[in-house]
Amino acid sequence: MPATSPSPAPLECDLLVIGSGAAGLAAAVTAAHHGQRVILVEKEPVFGGATAWSGGWMWVPRNPLARRAGIREDIEQPRTYLRHELGEHYRPELVDAFLEQAPQMVEFFERHTALSFVDGNGIPDMHGDTPGAATGGHQVIAAPCDGRLVLDLLPRLRKTMRETSFLGMPIMAGADLAAFLSMTRSPKAFLHVTRRFATHLYHLARHGRAMHLVNGVALVARLARSAADLGVTLMESSPARRLLLEDGAVRGAVVLRDGEELEIRAGAVVLAAGGFPNDAARRKALFPRDASGQDNLALPPASCSGDGLRLGESAGGRVATDLRSPVAWAPVSRVPWSDGSFGHFPHIIDRGKPGIIGVLKNGRRFVNEAGGYYDYVDAMLRAVPEDEEACSWLICDHRFQRRYGLGFARPAPLPLWPHLRNGYLKRGRTLVELAEACGIDAAGLTTTVAAFNHHARRGEDPEFGRGSTPFNRRSGDALHRGPNPCVAPIERGPFYAVKVQPGCFGTFAGLRTDGQARVLNDQGQPIPGLYAAGTDMASALGGHYPSGGINLGPAMTFGYIAGRHAAGVHGDA
Repeated sequence: MPATSPSPAPLECDLLVIGSGAAGLAAAVTAAHHGQRVILVEKEPVFGGATAWSGGWMWVPRNPLARRAGIREDIEQPRTYLRHELGEHYRPELVDAFLEQAPQMVEFFERHTALSFVDGNGIPDMHGDTPGAATGGHQVIAAPCDGRLVLDLLPRLRKTMRETSFLGMPIMAGADLAAFLSMTRSPKAFLHVTRRFATHLYHLARHGRAMHLVNGVALVARLARSAADLGVTLMESSPARRLLLEDGAVRGAVVLRDGEELEIRAGAVVLAAGGFPNDAARRKALFPRDASGQDNLALPPASCSGDGLRLGESAGGRVATDLRSPVAWAPVSRVPWSDGSFGHFPHIIDRGKPGIIGVLKNGRRFVNEAGGYYDYVDAMLRAVPEDEEACSWLICDHRFQRRYGLGFARPAPLPLWPHLRNGYLKRGRTLVELAEACGIDAAGLTTTVAAFNHHARRGEDPEFGRGSTPFNRRSGDALHRGPNPCVAPIERGPFYAVKVQPGCFGTFAGLRTDGQARVLNDQGQPIPGLYAAGTDMASALGGHYPSGGINLGPAMTFGYIAGRHAAGVHGDA
């Protein structure tokens, strides 16, 4: 008989982290800094998870960058905001843990790791009419990262999402993005874009990828650099198969490594595998209006498919199903590629600009388009009858499209014909012609646009109050010459439309945890040795979306909390 190869020798560590997005890397770096031997495993061949494809913003009230800028607020202000936003889903233990530890998380990573931040002090909370809403000081983002900082790790890191980059060049929200949107109106902006693109072409020729890393990719790169420098063992292409249980406690996991099962024994395990946005079975059970499990367009990578939740349940954990929403909604359009596949484009920027509206099949508006992305989809699902396809259309004129772009159809000077030819973009010389191309009620659309234009010429939107909140106005165009940065008439044909469907940035329905990120069993007791963070953890904000960055802010914070607790660190040490 042929000899059988021996099983690989088990590995041992103090903490095993499953998943390599912001939450998992934050937990690994924190624990390693406090002297723990840490192994991090990732099922994909690259690290970064959904974080690498995100905008990278983190909602962190009372953060050190805001304080250094002179923005000081008592913890009661964001607590008041969340109490009113979350209502019956407000869980004091989780909210307090987040609000108290989030500023310390930022300070820790600033002081002890390669992670540095840029403030978003000018970004308001989404719902400015809610008590406690702030007009700024709650947002931070990872500082841009020179790829040479992680040159040895670069092939192992996920690249920027194809649909949100230009020839692989990521664009950072803020001044960088503003320059791209105004390059045809400002010589200074044109020069900035020209330099950025020329540098990017050089990097492509020299390194085969972007080297000016921004947004979620910068966050992942800086965290991965820190993890490697602290001695964290980073193992890609190593999916976790099952947890090791001993006397009711979690003591590691079995992972698949090079086609063989490898046992990793650990004092504790952190689940941070990215939730279930691509788990068809759980989506069918929990997502509204997702009968096939694929009806909504998920933005995270296919690898975010519920592994962490299944592992947690196998140890006695429970997935929360009583949240405001199980999913972090985002309006998304399908982008056809030349090979027959489809990508997904998130409509974050275009909806708030002056000269665009969203309409349903009946041609009528249904929402304040300049509001939050979650709010747009939530309103769309409530407005579309159950027996109709859940979708809407973003409508604009030629001037708008050439100035701001419409979804994946970029602004001037980039051409429109590829998007018209593949059907992504619909065009009509008149609104009636556009309506016929989209299958929209023509009378409804022309009536809606006429009514909108009548008020828009005065910068008004009496139907939905567009431009009435600080968040609305921030989403608009500060260079717009009209009285309202979010409102302008739609009147210069040809006219354009893109179909928008329910999509998501990730999921909210995760494993129930306490304020220390420990997974709870069905009696509400912590399961020894098991933590969850990121979207494997049930939303600390009850499935609500009160502001941008509420995915990554809590993910980083509870990853930090889990890493400290697993290392036995308490207080401010």
